[in-house]
Amino acid sequence: MMNGFDMNNEYIEAVRRINAGKSRKLFVLTFGCQQNEADSEQVRGIGLLMGYSLTETPDDADIIIVNTCAIREHAEDKALSMLGNFKALKRKRPELVVGVIGCMAAERHVVEHIKTGFHYVTFTLEPNMLHLLPEVIYRKLALGKRSFIVGKDDGSLTEGIPAERSSGFKAWVSIMYGCNNFCSYCIVPYTRGRERSRPSESILSECRGLVAHGVKEITLLGQNVNSYKSDMDFATLIENIALLDGDFTVRFMTSHPKDVSDRLIEVMGKYSPKIAPYFHLPLQSGSDRILKLMHRTYNSEKFLTTVRKLREAVPGIALSTDVIVGFPTETDEDFEDTLRVLREVEFDLVYSFIYSKREGTPAARMDGQVDQARKDERMSRLLALSDAFADKKNKELIGTVQRVLVESRSKRGSESSYTARTLTNKLVHFTSDECLIGEFTEVLIEKAGAFELFGKLKK
Repeated sequence: MMNGFDMNNEYIEAVRRINAGKSRKLFVLTFGCQQNEADSEQVRGIGLLMGYSLTETPDDADIIIVNTCAIREHAEDKALSMLGNFKALKRKRPELVVGVIGCMAAERHVVEHIKTGFHYVTFTLEPNMLHLLPEVIYRKLALGKRSFIVGKDDGSLTEGIPAERSSGFKAWVSIMYGCNNFCSYCIVPYTRGRERSRPSESILSECRGLVAHGVKEITLLGQNVNSYKSDMDFATLIENIALLDGDFTVRFMTSHPKDVSDRLIEVMGKYSPKIAPYFHLPLQSGSDRILKLMHRTYNSEKFLTTVRKLREAVPGIALSTDVIVGFPTETDEDFEDTLRVLREVEFDLVYSFIYSKREGTPAARMDGQVDQARKDERMSRLLALSDAFADKKNKELIGTVQRVLVESRSKRGSESSYTARTLTNKLVHFTSDECLIGEFTEVLIEKAGAFELFGKLKK
């Protein structure tokens, strides 16, 4: 079911009336993934509609909204700790509104903990209910009521929520929400619901508008982005986006190996570099036994076959991955299987995580939890290997000319130092007398480390 966001709904107007003649500010703090970043942009967009200006600090905010992540225990602890810091602000300014959104706000036990243990928190709102934000704010301002909305997701999508984007030249575009995979370690299907894909014309219209306004990089988002399926499949959608007029690059994340079709690989090769020659392909484990326990629905050989196809179709493609260390029952042999796959692929970048129990997931109830010392030792070995390959891959680029999108002034150098990103998603530092932020340019790579490149503008 598809709903449209009414920018003139009664609650938006009611909040504007309550705040009429007053200067009101909104602060949004974001934890977690790119989808959370995109959601926060929508929160800011709704806030502007309600008459709030945006602030970069909570100290002068009238509304503080914390957008949370639940993928690991550490992420939850960090968000709750930050919430604790706002208690003093609430004591100084009792009218302050503090809200929690994101994946933690979809976990009933967490919401109950916030409701009873954080009395200064005004509301929680699960991720798929952002269109209710004006009503929640109104209920607090007009009626003094706290709101804890959880379990209300009916599987529908709301189109047309305005977004106040954090960049004028890079944009997130959510094309689908939720996940149907139910990996045994993952909380996402329980916090973001089942898969729902936006209509392709709505996505294409959004992308056309972004390119017309000068956006140079569009990143398509989804919990499992390549399982997108509306009136067309993901390969056809990204092909149609690549066919749009304009000088821009399209990226996407995050993918599931089981949904990397031959057609998608073909489209990537055909439209590279407009479709960025970069693919984030989460492995999680190189052990077929562990992959089965994770409910990943592929084995290591199928994964490696996909890697070979990508490298054949898209010369020079950069590959990154996710790996979980210490999944329940993981043996030394299982871990060696993971290292074997990493050695064979030689990823450009590995995002590695120590397994963290998530309440409500099957893996949290499994016997054979791996002790912390063993997980730490394995993580050290994995990091040493993956960092070595990252360094090797980057040093191979010395002497090459890379097309980059300039993102910002460098924080470490002079006023003429800039930070950019290659089409293969690698960080580049260079100097220029001309401000090139938001523009494509070419840089000759002169030096490289494991996580960054250094160069000079091509003359």
